[in-house]
Amino acid sequence: MPAVFIGHGSPGNALENNAWTAAWHGIAARMPKPKAILAISAHWFTRGTAVTAMTRPRTIHDFHGFPPKMYELEYPAPGSPELAREVAELLAPERVFLDEAEWGLDHGSWAVLIHMYPEADIPVVQLSLNGLQNWEHHFALAKRLAPLRDRGVLILASGQIVHNLRMTNLRLGHQGYDWAVRFEEAVTQTMTTDPASVLSLVSHPDYPLASPTPEHFLPLVYLASLVEQDETVEAFLRTCSFGSSSLSSYAVGVPAKT
Repeated sequence: MPAVFIGHGSPGNALENNAWTAAWHGIAARMPKPKAILAISAHWFTRGTAVTAMTRPRTIHDFHGFPPKMYELEYPAPGSPELAREVAELLAPERVFLDEAEWGLDHGSWAVLIHMYPEADIPVVQLSLNGLQNWEHHFALAKRLAPLRDRGVLILASGQIVHNLRMTNLRLGHQGYDWAVRFEEAVTQTMTTDPASVLSLVSHPDYPLASPTPEHFLPLVYLASLVEQDETVEAFLRTCSFGSSSLSSYAVGVPAKT
Protein backbone atom coordinates (compact mmCIF):
# COMPACT_ATOMS: atom_id res chain seq x y z
CA MET A 1 0.00 0.00 0.00
CA PRO A 2 1.31 3.49 -0.72
CA ALA A 3 2.29 6.08 1.85
CA VAL A 4 1.80 9.80 1.31
CA PHE A 5 2.69 13.17 2.77
CA ILE A 6 0.04 15.83 2.19
CA GLY A 7 0.75 19.53 2.59
CA HIS A 8 -2.66 20.33 4.02
CA GLY A 9 -2.63 24.12 4.43
CA SER A 10 -5.63 26.02 5.76
CA PRO A 11 -8.54 24.03 7.21
CA GLY A 12 -10.67 26.09 4.84
CA ASN A 13 -9.53 23.75 2.08
CA ALA A 14 -12.08 21.30 3.44
CA LEU A 15 -14.76 23.47 1.80
CA GLU A 16 -12.84 24.30 -1.36
CA ASN A 17 -12.45 22.72 -4.77
CA ASN A 18 -9.11 24.03 -5.97
CA ALA A 19 -5.83 22.82 -7.47
CA TRP A 20 -4.67 21.55 -4.09
CA THR A 21 -7.77 19.57 -3.22
CA ALA A 22 -7.92 18.24 -6.79
CA ALA A 23 -4.40 16.85 -6.30
CA TRP A 24 -5.45 15.10 -3.09
CA HIS A 25 -8.50 13.61 -4.83
CA GLY A 26 -6.35 12.60 -7.78
CA ILE A 27 -3.71 10.78 -5.76
CA ALA A 28 -6.40 8.82 -3.92
CA ALA A 29 -7.98 7.82 -7.24
CA ARG A 30 -4.67 6.28 -8.34
CA MET A 31 -4.39 4.03 -5.28
CA PRO A 32 -6.22 0.85 -4.34
CA LYS A 33 -8.79 1.54 -1.68
CA PRO A 34 -7.12 1.15 1.71
CA LYS A 35 -8.38 -1.32 4.27
CA ALA A 36 -7.65 1.32 6.91
CA ILE A 37 -5.75 4.58 7.30
CA LEU A 38 -3.11 5.56 9.84
CA ALA A 39 -2.95 9.35 9.92
CA ILE A 40 0.02 11.26 11.35
CA SER A 41 -0.95 14.91 11.72
CA ALA A 42 1.08 17.94 12.68
CA HIS A 43 -1.82 19.01 14.88
CA TRP A 44 -1.51 16.25 17.46
CA PHE A 45 1.85 17.21 19.01
CA THR A 46 2.06 15.63 22.43
CA ARG A 47 4.21 14.83 25.46
CA GLY A 48 4.55 11.13 24.81
CA THR A 49 3.14 8.93 22.03
CA ALA A 50 -0.56 8.18 21.68
CA VAL A 51 -2.87 6.55 19.16
CA THR A 52 -6.64 6.94 18.86
CA ALA A 53 -8.36 3.73 19.90
CA MET A 54 -12.04 4.65 19.89
CA THR A 55 -14.64 3.09 17.61
CA ARG A 56 -16.04 6.49 16.54
CA PRO A 57 -13.41 9.25 16.55
CA ARG A 58 -14.93 12.71 16.76
CA THR A 59 -14.29 15.41 14.17
CA ILE A 60 -12.16 18.05 15.92
CA HIS A 61 -12.63 21.65 14.80
CA ASP A 62 -9.22 22.84 15.99
CA PHE A 63 -9.24 26.31 14.44
CA HIS A 64 -10.77 29.74 14.93
CA GLY A 65 -12.18 32.54 12.81
CA PHE A 66 -13.73 30.52 9.99
CA PRO A 67 -17.31 30.70 8.65
CA PRO A 68 -19.93 28.83 10.73
CA LYS A 69 -20.30 26.11 8.10
CA MET A 70 -16.69 25.05 8.79
CA TYR A 71 -17.72 24.05 12.31
CA GLU A 72 -20.66 22.09 10.97
CA LEU A 73 -18.48 19.81 8.83
CA GLU A 74 -18.18 16.26 10.07
CA TYR A 75 -16.01 13.39 8.89
CA PRO A 76 -17.74 10.39 10.50
CA ALA A 77 -15.18 7.71 9.61
CA PRO A 78 -15.08 4.73 11.95
CA GLY A 79 -12.08 4.14 14.14
CA SER A 80 -10.29 0.83 14.65
CA PRO A 81 -9.25 -0.20 18.16
CA GLU A 82 -7.69 -3.30 16.57
CA LEU A 83 -5.41 -1.23 14.34
CA ALA A 84 -4.58 1.04 17.27
CA ARG A 85 -3.40 -1.95 19.28
CA GLU A 86 -1.36 -3.21 16.32
CA VAL A 87 0.32 0.19 15.98
CA ALA A 88 1.20 0.10 19.69
CA GLU A 89 2.67 -3.38 19.30
CA LEU A 90 4.72 -2.39 16.25
CA LEU A 91 6.17 0.64 18.04
CA ALA A 92 7.25 -1.33 21.13
CA PRO A 93 9.25 -0.77 23.27
CA GLU A 94 7.97 2.78 22.77
CA ARG A 95 5.23 3.39 25.32
CA VAL A 96 2.05 4.16 23.37
CA PHE A 97 -1.08 5.42 25.09
CA LEU A 98 -4.30 3.97 23.67
CA ASP A 99 -6.61 6.98 23.60
CA GLU A 100 -10.16 5.69 23.86
CA ALA A 101 -11.95 8.98 24.52
CA GLU A 102 -9.95 12.21 24.35
CA TRP A 103 -8.75 13.02 20.81
CA GLY A 104 -10.22 12.05 17.45
CA LEU A 105 -9.46 13.38 13.95
CA ASP A 106 -8.06 16.91 13.79
CA HIS A 107 -8.16 19.04 10.65
CA GLY A 108 -4.72 17.86 9.56
CA SER A 109 -6.42 14.52 8.93
CA TRP A 110 -10.09 15.07 8.15
CA ALA A 111 -9.77 18.23 6.02
CA VAL A 112 -7.61 16.14 3.65
CA LEU A 113 -9.56 12.89 3.89
CA ILE A 114 -12.83 14.65 3.12
CA HIS A 115 -11.42 15.15 -0.41
CA MET A 116 -9.53 11.87 -0.72
CA TYR A 117 -12.28 9.60 0.60
CA PRO A 118 -15.46 11.67 0.94
CA GLU A 119 -17.60 8.64 1.78
CA ALA A 120 -15.81 8.39 5.17
CA ASP A 121 -16.21 4.61 5.04
CA ILE A 122 -12.57 3.64 5.75
CA PRO A 123 -11.45 3.16 9.38
CA VAL A 124 -9.05 5.91 10.48
CA VAL A 125 -6.61 5.85 13.38
CA GLN A 126 -4.44 8.84 14.26
CA LEU A 127 -0.93 8.66 15.72
CA SER A 128 0.47 11.57 17.72
CA LEU A 129 3.90 13.16 17.36
CA ASN A 130 5.95 12.94 20.54
CA GLY A 131 7.40 16.41 21.04
CA LEU A 132 9.84 15.14 23.66
CA GLN A 133 11.83 13.06 21.16
CA ASN A 134 14.49 14.09 18.64
CA TRP A 135 14.50 13.78 14.86
CA GLU A 136 16.46 10.52 14.84
CA HIS A 137 14.00 8.92 17.22
CA HIS A 138 11.06 9.77 14.95
CA PHE A 139 12.87 8.48 11.86
CA ALA A 140 13.59 5.16 13.58
CA LEU A 141 10.06 4.93 15.00
CA ALA A 142 8.49 5.41 11.59
CA LYS A 143 10.36 2.41 10.17
CA ARG A 144 8.49 0.14 12.58
CA LEU A 145 5.24 1.09 10.87
CA ALA A 146 6.31 -0.38 7.51
CA PRO A 147 4.47 -3.73 7.97
CA LEU A 148 1.17 -1.84 7.91
CA ARG A 149 1.70 -1.04 4.24
CA ASP A 150 1.82 -4.77 3.45
CA ARG A 151 -1.55 -5.17 5.16
CA GLY A 152 -3.30 -2.60 2.99
CA VAL A 153 -3.10 0.28 5.48
CA LEU A 154 -2.52 3.70 3.95
CA ILE A 155 -0.08 5.76 6.00
CA LEU A 156 -1.10 9.39 5.61
CA ALA A 157 1.34 11.98 6.96
CA SER A 158 -0.03 15.53 7.02
CA GLY A 159 1.85 18.77 7.63
CA GLN A 160 3.58 21.54 5.68
CA ILE A 161 7.23 21.66 4.67
CA VAL A 162 7.06 25.46 4.77
CA HIS A 163 4.87 26.74 7.59
CA ASN A 164 5.58 30.20 8.98
CA LEU A 165 2.26 31.82 9.79
CA ARG A 166 3.82 34.97 11.25
CA MET A 167 5.17 35.86 7.81
CA THR A 168 2.01 35.11 5.82
CA ASN A 169 1.17 37.66 3.14
CA LEU A 170 -2.17 36.89 1.48
CA ARG A 171 -1.46 39.42 -1.28
CA LEU A 172 1.29 37.15 -2.63
CA GLY A 173 -1.22 34.50 -3.71
CA HIS A 174 0.59 31.53 -5.28
CA GLN A 175 4.04 32.96 -4.68
CA GLY A 176 6.62 32.21 -2.04
CA TYR A 177 9.40 34.27 -0.54
CA ASP A 178 12.82 33.42 -1.98
CA TRP A 179 13.77 31.42 1.11
CA ALA A 180 10.50 29.45 0.96
CA VAL A 181 11.03 28.55 -2.69
CA ARG A 182 14.63 27.53 -2.02
CA PHE A 183 13.63 25.28 0.84
CA GLU A 184 10.76 23.72 -1.10
CA GLU A 185 13.20 22.93 -3.92
CA ALA A 186 15.70 21.41 -1.48
CA VAL A 187 13.01 19.22 0.08
CA THR A 188 11.76 18.01 -3.29
CA GLN A 189 15.31 17.26 -4.45
CA THR A 190 16.00 15.25 -1.28
CA MET A 191 12.71 13.37 -1.28
CA THR A 192 12.96 12.36 -4.94
CA THR A 193 16.64 11.40 -4.93
CA ASP A 194 17.71 10.44 -1.40
CA PRO A 195 14.80 10.38 1.09
CA ALA A 196 16.95 8.56 3.66
CA SER A 197 18.89 11.82 4.10
CA VAL A 198 15.77 13.81 5.03
CA LEU A 199 17.19 14.78 8.42
CA SER A 200 19.96 16.76 6.70
CA LEU A 201 17.27 19.29 5.75
CA VAL A 202 17.07 20.43 9.36
CA SER A 203 20.55 21.92 8.82
CA HIS A 204 19.54 23.75 5.64
CA PRO A 205 20.10 27.53 6.02
CA ASP A 206 16.45 28.25 5.19
CA TYR A 207 15.00 25.69 7.59
CA PRO A 208 14.65 28.08 10.59
CA LEU A 209 12.39 30.38 8.58
CA ALA A 210 10.58 27.58 6.77
CA SER A 211 9.82 25.60 9.91
CA PRO A 212 10.16 27.72 13.06
CA THR A 213 8.50 24.90 15.03
CA PRO A 214 9.02 21.21 14.19
CA GLU A 215 5.53 19.73 14.16
CA HIS A 216 4.64 20.51 10.55
CA PHE A 217 7.92 19.12 9.18
CA LEU A 218 7.95 15.96 11.30
CA PRO A 219 5.25 14.10 9.29
CA LEU A 220 7.53 14.30 6.24
CA VAL A 221 10.20 12.45 8.25
CA TYR A 222 7.74 9.58 8.70
CA LEU A 223 7.14 9.29 4.96
CA ALA A 224 10.87 9.48 4.16
CA SER A 225 11.62 6.72 6.67
CA LEU A 226 9.02 4.42 5.09
CA VAL A 227 10.53 4.58 1.59
CA GLU A 228 12.08 1.25 0.62
CA GLN A 229 15.39 1.09 -1.31
CA ASP A 230 13.75 0.17 -4.60
CA GLU A 231 10.97 2.77 -4.36
CA THR A 232 10.73 6.19 -5.97
CA VAL A 233 9.09 9.18 -4.34
CA GLU A 234 6.73 11.18 -6.51
CA ALA A 235 6.28 14.91 -5.90
CA PHE A 236 2.65 15.00 -7.04
CA LEU A 237 1.99 18.56 -5.90
CA ARG A 238 4.52 21.40 -5.80
CA THR A 239 3.53 24.83 -4.61
CA CYS A 240 4.47 27.81 -2.48
CA SER A 241 1.85 30.38 -1.56
CA PHE A 242 1.18 33.44 0.56
CA GLY A 243 4.93 33.96 0.89
CA SER A 244 5.60 31.56 3.74
CA SER A 245 3.57 28.43 3.06
CA SER A 246 3.95 25.30 0.94
CA LEU A 247 1.42 22.58 0.26
CA SER A 248 3.90 20.45 -1.69
CA SER A 249 3.00 16.78 -1.34
CA TYR A 250 4.83 13.51 -1.89
CA ALA A 251 3.88 9.88 -2.36
CA VAL A 252 5.58 6.50 -2.51
CA GLY A 253 4.16 3.31 -3.97
CA VAL A 254 1.42 5.01 -5.99
CA PRO A 255 0.78 3.42 -9.40
CA ALA A 256 1.86 5.57 -12.35
CA LYS A 257 -0.69 7.71 -14.13
CA THR A 258 -2.42 5.95 -17.01
